[in-house]
Amino acid sequence: MNFIAIIPARYASTRFPAKPLATLAGKTVIQRVYEQVVPFVDKAVVATDHQLIFDEVRRFGGEVVMTATTHKSGTDRCNEALSKVNGHFDVVINVQGDEPFIQQSQIEALKHCFNDSEVDIATLVKPFERTDGFQAVSNPNSPKVVIGNNNQALYFSRSVIPFVRGVEMGDEWMQRQVFYKHIGIYAYRVNVLNEITKLPQSSLEIAESLEQLRWLQNGYKIKVGITYVETVGIDTPQDLIKAEQFLKSHPELYAH
Repeated sequence: MNFIAIIPARYASTRFPAKPLATLAGKTVIQRVYEQVVPFVDKAVVATDHQLIFDEVRRFGGEVVMTATTHKSGTDRCNEALSKVNGHFDVVINVQGDEPFIQQSQIEALKHCFNDSEVDIATLVKPFERTDGFQAVSNPNSPKVVIGNNNQALYFSRSVIPFVRGVEMGDEWMQRQVFYKHIGIYAYRVNVLNEITKLPQSSLEIAESLEQLRWLQNGYKIKVGITYVETVGIDTPQDLIKAEQFLKSHPELYAH
């Protein structure tokens, strides 16, 4: 199978404007994301909506396409970018432009999901550790996933799922049940990506503000790859400081 990684990178972020152009240990965030991905796919392309990001990707020798400023999600931006790229691909991997620490093992876990011919979409989860504490599990900004015996996603929620009945809610729940944190990296078969971008918002998606519920509600099968790698996404300027510290403490992961 041929895999293309598309990296949506928009300029106007409410919490961190021009985030892809921020400098992280001597390189821009978007360059670090690109360099982490490109060795492990057949092609990698940045999809942006701003000339400054376009020029930066060209500067470091990456591939880039310009897309509309009106897209509401990275999924929509990926679909437009795919239409502007030459070549035949079976699967699109959507790597967020603020994930400079994505690892080979995570990309391979996504790719492996498509060994199952019935899988439409793949994503990643990470088990919450007991040391994280129940406060991390109950954080609504960290979506949870319930998965089936075949590692298919059954449901995503900002609430703590599943509910452990008969036990007081708290740390003891983590001794009774494995809870999975959703890592927001997706992969889609090319035909599926085209289909899901045409779907209207669903009631579950609107309720939880989680795009992937639209796909589940419309009957698409989402396979889950399990990762044990902790990464640092960059949503705010404060996250950039944490990312600098993370990079200094894990130099072996980022030799380039």
